[in-house]
Amino acid sequence: MTCSESIRCRTTIVRLLDAQSTDLMRPPNYARIAIMDRTASHRKTALIVTGFMLLLISCNLGTSEGGPPTLAPLATPTPRATLGYADARPAAIPDIGATPLPPSADTMRQLLDQVETDRLMAHIRSLQDLRTRHISSTQSSDREGIGAARRYINNQFEIIRAATGGRFYTFEVGFHAYTTPDERTSQYNIVGAISGTEEGAGAVIVGAHYDSIGTPRDSGTVYAPGANDNGSGVAAVLELARILSASQYKATIMFVLFSAEEIQRQGSIAFANWIADDNLDVIGMINLDTIGNVHDFVGNREDRYLRVYSEGPNDTSVSRRLAREANFLGHNYNLAIDLHVMDAVDRENRYGDHQSFSDLGYPAIRFINAFEEKRNADPTDTIEFIEPDYLRRSTQAALALVAALADGPRAPANIALRERDGGKKELVWEPVDDAAGYIIALRPAGSLIYADQLPINETKVVWTGFADYAGIAIAAKDSRGLIGPLSREISPR
Repeated sequence: MTCSESIRCRTTIVRLLDAQSTDLMRPPNYARIAIMDRTASHRKTALIVTGFMLLLISCNLGTSEGGPPTLAPLATPTPRATLGYADARPAAIPDIGATPLPPSADTMRQLLDQVETDRLMAHIRSLQDLRTRHISSTQSSDREGIGAARRYINNQFEIIRAATGGRFYTFEVGFHAYTTPDERTSQYNIVGAISGTEEGAGAVIVGAHYDSIGTPRDSGTVYAPGANDNGSGVAAVLELARILSASQYKATIMFVLFSAEEIQRQGSIAFANWIADDNLDVIGMINLDTIGNVHDFVGNREDRYLRVYSEGPNDTSVSRRLAREANFLGHNYNLAIDLHVMDAVDRENRYGDHQSFSDLGYPAIRFINAFEEKRNADPTDTIEFIEPDYLRRSTQAALALVAALADGPRAPANIALRERDGGKKELVWEPVDDAAGYIIALRPAGSLIYADQLPINETKVVWTGFADYAGIAIAAKDSRGLIGPLSREISPR
């Protein structure tokens, strides 16, 4: 198939500058972290022979007669009003809605429509009402402190486990966290998981930290509500676990709530090392941290996008590739929120749990709101400042990425770019078993994202325009409309 020359527009990359004050600096690193003994039964990922059986959707992927179309900006969504949540008094929610989905013409849209704003806000309220989740706070009280937060999360996971008849399972990984160089406390990362159905399909990890911090930072008794940082991320992970537990997927999905992020991300470092010890193949780690505010410090509003941070360098990092993948999938699923790839591992002088994974070579990214309304350790980080509709759309974006990575068709392999007459190049690849079509993603030189793309039904295309790009990757799309992970990126140069 030959594609004619076309005019290809470039998507402007918006680079945001975060003005950070010195009070945002983190304390010195306490390098000593000890992982506690873990249960042997949790060392290996189980394989269960039940498929993910959502109904097919019609898919009309034609060939491009005018060259790759330009990726247009996503439509700006209309935000909903924030009403009633400041006074809500939720408790544990027993009705998790884990019934398998009925037939639908659009599997991804039906999945995204299950995200419930009320549930998200209920989780945030319940966590905020614990007063503090500092790692030095009480672990014995049921009404406040890090121990009460741990029990709340475990209770939510147990509700999900009971509703799925064992398809969803949960456990903890303990570790020792240092509150000062000479003091340590026992902490727990809390894990829920759905075993994959395909051997060797790897695992997708979506996580958030559940600890909070106040001022002074070393106090375990001062008020530290942590509604956005990071009750919002915890709420999203719990909602993803509720929705996705209704089925099984090709890859294993792990839902992890980390402790001790606020003091040098000690919990995620311990867990990433635990994963490495088990030699688990991680497809990608998505860190949801601070995803519910829409204003900045002076009242400006931005609710149209999330920032996506990842480790560079831009051309070779597996984490940056995952960030581009998030942007690519978000566009193709027409999400109600844009995903802006940032050219940094995190904001200046800041960090997040995704870095614990990218430091070990795993692909890992962070979702964070576009603007930051509350500084770290702010005692006014309360539910009144959460924008429910923005939080819902942020959660949907994470859900779409996790579902696509875990159950979309596998990435095309054995990709080659061959020279042809007339300055043309032929791009060929090995067919994917369950693919109904493919999308060729094209990245201009210096671009953080795939600015152009070409849908195609074949496994080869001849075109003169490939040389204009710095990177090419391919994703398969199945008959349900699910788009899978992108292939490795190749360079036509």
